[in-house]
Amino acid sequence: MIVGEIRRYLRDNTSIRVSRSLRDTAYKALSAKERLVNKNLKEPTIDEIAAEIGASHEEVSSALDAIMDPVSLYEPVYHDGGDAIFVMDQVKDNKSTDDLWLEEIAIKEAMKKLNKRERNILKLRFFMGRTQMEIANEIGISQAQVSRLEKNALGHMKKYL
Repeated sequence: MIVGEIRRYLRDNTSIRVSRSLRDTAYKALSAKERLVNKNLKEPTIDEIAAEIGASHEEVSSALDAIMDPVSLYEPVYHDGGDAIFVMDQVKDNKSTDDLWLEEIAIKEAMKKLNKRERNILKLRFFMGRTQMEIANEIGISQAQVSRLEKNALGHMKKYL
């Protein structure tokens, strides 16, 4: 009963909510890990833990990741007496590469070359996620006209890019 109360407290008082089944898988994995360490006297792999509890590699990996405490991006990872290296320094940002910045600038410049109507259609279509039919209803033209204007605008932009 005490163990149940402790588990309930830990489950209900964490900063991130994790499903009960995922949490149960993680606790089974931790127990299996401890058993395997005692049995083999070495750290088991995720695959060995998964085989022990009858789960897939992905399930065990996800479950163990889900119960980890959140870490601040500003928490130091390494400090050699000089400047510290923080978690943030170790995280890769695929969305902010130099190539993407250049593409964004090129697209903005190409959009400036379009007339106001074409620019509006492309903005609604690709940046706001509207369908051609929604755009047609919004600006008062047919869907076929929106399609033609969109195709022409993209053609003009390709010339500039």
